Amino acid sequence: MSSTDILFRPFRIGSMELANRIVMAPMTRSFAPDGIPGRAHADYYRRRAEGGVGLILSEGTVVDRPAARNDPGVPFFHGDAALAGWKGVVDAVHEGGGKMGPQLWHTGALKSFLTEWVPRSPVESPSGLQAPGVDRGVAMNDSDIAETISAFARAAGDAKRLGFDTIELHGAHGYLFDQFFWAATNRRTDRYGGATIGERSRFAAEVVTAVRASVGPDFPIILRLSQWRVQDFASRLAETPEEMSDWLLPLVEAGVDVLHCSQRRFWEPEFPETDGANGLNFAGWAKKLTGAATISVGSVGLSGDFMAAFGGEGSTTDGLDGLVERMEREEFDLIAVGRALIGDPAWAEKVRSGDQAGLRGFDAAALAELV
Repeated sequence: MSSTDILFRPFRIGSMELANRIVMAPMTRSFAPDGIPGRAHADYYRRRAEGGVGLILSEGTVVDRPAARNDPGVPFFHGDAALAGWKGVVDAVHEGGGKMGPQLWHTGALKSFLTEWVPRSPVESPSGLQAPGVDRGVAMNDSDIAETISAFARAAGDAKRLGFDTIELHGAHGYLFDQFFWAATNRRTDRYGGATIGERSRFAAEVVTAVRASVGPDFPIILRLSQWRVQDFASRLAETPEEMSDWLLPLVEAGVDVLHCSQRRFWEPEFPETDGANGLNFAGWAKKLTGAATISVGSVGLSGDFMAAFGGEGSTTDGLDGLVERMEREEFDLIAVGRALIGDPAWAEKVRSGDQAGLRGFDAAALAELV
C-alpha cells in the first residue's frame, strides 16, 4: 500500500457515498455581488471535482434572513435566481465526478474584515454583541430565533431538492451559531443562554432538529465547529473533554451525522494535558466522545496556517506523513483541504498518483486564481 492510499478509501454516511476521504473545505470568496452564483462558480467547483476531490463543500451561502451576510459578495441560498444558480453548480460537480453540499450560513453580528459594507437591516445576534464588550446590531427576540431556525430548514430542504448530496451548517469561527455557543457573546438569560456550553448549544440543536425534519432521516447533515473564533484566536469553548461532550453530544443527538472540526493546524493536540503532545486533535476527541463521523481540517499539506496566509504570508508544500498516520489509526474519518486546493485544483489527483513534486504552494498569486 502506498503511503497515501488511506486517503482514497471510499466512505459512506447515510445516503451519500464518497469515492475518497478528501473534502474541499468551504472558503468564502465574495465573488457573487448580486448574491447569485453563475458559470464561474460552476467551473471553479467542477475543476476541483475533476481533480479528484471526493466531497466539495461550497463557500458560505446565506439563508433567508434580512442581515444574514456581512459582505455583498456572499451568495444567497434562497430565491429563485440564486437557487437556479446553485442547481447549475451542483450539476457541474456531479458531471465532474464529485459530490457536493452547500455550506449554510448566517454571519450574525460579526463584521467582515474584507469590507466596510453593512446590510440595510440591523445585524442580529444572541445579545447584540460582536465581541466581548463590543456592541453591534440587535439581540434576537423569540420571533427572530424561530424565523432563523425555519430559514435554515427551508434552505436544507431546497438543497436536497436541487440534488445536493449533503449540507453543512456553519457553526464555527465567530458567526451566528458560535455567538450562541460563546459565553462572551451570549449574555441571554432565557432558554437560549446559560452558564454551560450545553445550555448555550440549544439554538444550534434546534436548528439541527428542524433541518433533520426537512431533509429526512438519511440525508447527511454536517456541522462545522471550532474552539477558536475570529474575535479571539485564543478563546476555547471546551477546556476539558467533559465540557466538549456537554457541547457536542446534544448536537449529534439532534441529528448531526458529521462534525467538521476546524483547527488552525490539524496536527495540534486538543487536550495535551490529558493524552500528551501527540494526543488526539479536535476531530479525534469529537469522534471519541460522540461516536459521530468527523472531518479534520487545518493547514493540510502546507507549511503555515491559513490566517497568516490570508494576511500575505506564503505557504510552501509540506509532507502528509502525519496526516496518513492519524487516518490509519482512525482518529478521524475525512480530511478537508482548503488553500492547497485553491492553489492547485489537481491536488487530490497529484497526491493519489504520487506526484509530490508537482504540488503547488499557496501565495498571493494563488488567491488571484480563485475562479
